[in-house]
Amino acid sequence: MHPQPQSESPDYKAAGKLKNKVAIVTGADSGIGRAEAILFAKEGAKVMGMYLNEHEDAADSQRLIKKNGGQCSFLAGDIGDEEFCRAAVGQCVKKFGRIDILVNNAGEQQVKEDVREISREQLEQTFRTNIYSMFYLVQASLDHMPAGSAIVNTTSVTAYRGSDHLLDYSATKGAIVSFTRSLAKSLAKKNIRVNAVAPGPVWTPLITSTFPQDDIAEFGSKTAMERPAEPFEIAPCYVFLASSDSSYMTGQVLHPNGGEIVNG
Repeated sequence: MHPQPQSESPDYKAAGKLKNKVAIVTGADSGIGRAEAILFAKEGAKVMGMYLNEHEDAADSQRLIKKNGGQCSFLAGDIGDEEFCRAAVGQCVKKFGRIDILVNNAGEQQVKEDVREISREQLEQTFRTNIYSMFYLVQASLDHMPAGSAIVNTTSVTAYRGSDHLLDYSATKGAIVSFTRSLAKSLAKKNIRVNAVAPGPVWTPLITSTFPQDDIAEFGSKTAMERPAEPFEIAPCYVFLASSDSSYMTGQVLHPNGGEIVNG
């Protein structure tokens, strides 16, 4: 990508907000997931990163985490596969002992201008990656999450305003909002908080792999800030929701979207 997405802010000051915590981050090889993983490590967390098959990107993420003094382990596989999710959680617990933070971040999207163009295969794949995986990972993780743990899900501004060319993607993101709110109620008595982040346009590899070049040139220009976010601008939302700073928040969604008012 040119320019390369910016995963780290030169101005961020870590404060040990996640010291001695263990975090699972899906989609940690690039984009927002990489920025989250780096920031979690800066704040003292051990990170289990999951990714599909982008091995070089994952190696770069691990290098950046270790450069910042963090501990990490990365695992490749399809989070839309229930058995992989169980195995990955098991490896995290074996290596780090428990899970304090689960960040369901990974997602995929494909542009289709007409709902009739969305094949059954695409529909199933999008839902498996974007929402089924969250059920699988939560189900596998809960027995290893002590009271005070946090789950943070990635939804999208499209869950609130829709998208005429990302119909199935937007539908999964709406489902994630409802999943977040419902799971928060379900886990409140266990003192496990569940929140979400709904980014607007963010400059990540997902964008260049999804949209035509002409659209990429205008990407993010319709926001109030007239630009897309860099991944490092989104990641602090996840630190906040994963840390005790947000101890009285559950079932909520943060909206780092460049100024779009979505009333969500």
